[in-house]
Amino acid sequence: MNDSKSAVVGQSKIRWLIHKTTDDWIELAISNPMEILLDHAHCERKAAGVALQLMFRYVSEPGLSEVLSPLAREELEHFERVLSILNARGKKLQKLASPPYGAILAKNICKYEPLRMLDSFLVAGLIEARSHERMKLLSIHSPDIELRHLYADLLRSEARHFGVYWKLADERFDRNILNSRLEELAKVESDALLEMHREPRMHS
Repeated sequence: MNDSKSAVVGQSKIRWLIHKTTDDWIELAISNPMEILLDHAHCERKAAGVALQLMFRYVSEPGLSEVLSPLAREELEHFERVLSILNARGKKLQKLASPPYGAILAKNICKYEPLRMLDSFLVAGLIEARSHERMKLLSIHSPDIELRHLYADLLRSEARHFGVYWKLADERFDRNILNSRLEELAKVESDALLEMHREPRMHS
């Protein structure tokens, strides 16, 4: 994604995001590494599910499956890698209460086509952008060497993923409509994190 395609330039280095993650979140996350890791596994699983859901919803959309199928596969590979680390540390995949973040974003997706497609791409991209930002923070601040390496290794993929969703939107929608809607949804995304969910989660 080049500068001419960047719609939201906020405090964060990731231009889709309006607000940076707070120091409070960093402290909460590094104080609860296993719970963050477990939630990370769920995030990777859900990200694969989103890509597959879009493939099934828009099965006739030219070029969509060719892009989203490898993305879903890579998300599952990440899920398996995180799950392997959990298992090696004596932990099993288990349910976790979700923060309101994802539900708030989903609620703001337009219910009518073609804007439903546009919003779905943008919301998926915003989530990937936030994941990238927070994995970078964990790769810097985590005191656990194995986890620092894990998050650092996944950064390039996460950056590519939110770029994929931007490109899918940019190829199909007028740039003015896209930029306007991205600005609105980016505000929803950042506002959803202003009052931090106190449970340690990737998107709390």
